[in-house]
Amino acid sequence: MSLVSSLAIYFVIWWIILFAILPIGVVTQEEAGEVSPGTVSSAPMRPQLLRKALITTAVAAVVFAAFYWLKVYSGMTLDDLPFKPPSSR
Repeated sequence: MSLVSSLAIYFVIWWIILFAILPIGVVTQEEAGEVSPGTVSSAPMRPQLLRKALITTAVAAVVFAAFYWLKVYSGMTLDDLPFKPPSSR
């Protein structure tokens, strides 16, 4: 696996995990009781984006390491996965 394809796969994994982690621990302005003028009440009070980016990076690294191990060291390919045979009509 080349460096460019590895980086592309890591980026896709990172992006998917980011969207899974973003809503965790969000407190809206309405829930906190402090709605700032000119903002929507559903806007987050403190989104903690740096913390979530670091968590995303760590989780994505673990997922990518598992993927890399499966791809390179185990020799597993898509042909090894059980697929449903095509239906015969």
